Amino acid sequence: MTKKREYTGDYPDKTLYLPGPTEVREDVIEAMCEPMFGHRMDRMTDLYTTIVEDTREFLDTDHDVVVLTASGTEFWEATTLNLVDDRMLVPTSGAFSERQANVAERLGKDVDRIEYEWGQAVKPGDVRDALESGADYDAVGMVMNETSTGVRNPVEEIGDLLGEYPDTYFVVDAISCLGGDYIDIEGHNVDAIFTSTQKAFAMPPGLAVCAVSDAAYERELDKESASWYGGFQRCLDYYDRKGQTHSTPAIPIMLAYRQQMKHMLKEGHDARDRRHREMAEYTREWAREHFDTFAEEGYESRTVTCVENTRGIDVADTVETVSEEYDMVFSSGYGSIGEESFRIGHMGEHTVESVRELTDAIEDVAGL
Repeated sequence: MTKKREYTGDYPDKTLYLPGPTEVREDVIEAMCEPMFGHRMDRMTDLYTTIVEDTREFLDTDHDVVVLTASGTEFWEATTLNLVDDRMLVPTSGAFSERQANVAERLGKDVDRIEYEWGQAVKPGDVRDALESGADYDAVGMVMNETSTGVRNPVEEIGDLLGEYPDTYFVVDAISCLGGDYIDIEGHNVDAIFTSTQKAFAMPPGLAVCAVSDAAYERELDKESASWYGGFQRCLDYYDRKGQTHSTPAIPIMLAYRQQMKHMLKEGHDARDRRHREMAEYTREWAREHFDTFAEEGYESRTVTCVENTRGIDVADTVETVSEEYDMVFSSGYGSIGEESFRIGHMGEHTVESVRELTDAIEDVAGL
């Protein structure tokens, strides 16, 4: 049985290079320290409408936006309940795409998988074959950025394909990349795309963000049941009437969101995307010089590099030593590839220069 371990607050500051949470600006952290106010006051309307409309502007989308107090996992459940009556297609190529399929199954849906080895990317031709098989899919669910393997799936091509199937909704988990990896949401027929604030948005954890198409909203209206907390109708109708959330939100984190979105809008989505590409290119070059990359070539993530441990270093010890000696934290590999790989998160407010500080530390500790 787990025993209490007292939180003392006496811990060294660590620079985070994780696949999330990531580094948060000081002024964003300070924004959470405003005096508390009621979630039904006009002040809340000012706050919530600001973050919602700023998010739409940043993402360059006409889709409605929902910001809920939750992790991104909430929208695995909500999109499934809101859009899927019976059957869903989910390509699986890592831990999180498999989890998306598992969530749908636990909600009582029939799930057809297109299974790939970890490190491989989803292929649009395989999705087309499944759609042309005669199966009647309510939705296709896909992980855009497979955090466990560092694979960036070709969601644009698959979204273009789904344009030929207007009765099949396209649900995209972009939890570990949205905000650092640009996607034209409407242009590629995405009906629901969601993320968590602690990833490429570089905000504190605690909020989930979802952009929802008109078609997805209308689809939920036609269903006999849907998510209560994450229901599109419930969230969006309340926003239209009140400019607020239907349930009590995490107000301090929304204050941080407002502050960080100012920085994101100032930088601009294109520039933010370009900066993340530069970090990804640097990290991949470094990985291939000293190790190798785990992701299939041509499908590498722009926010998380999964490094294949070709040298057989002690990954867990290296992660711990870098943390202790350099106060920098990166991540071991995920699940069954824990010692076969390690992961570097280059997202949010990091730069090539700050990522280089981490790779220099890894070189020193691992004797590269």
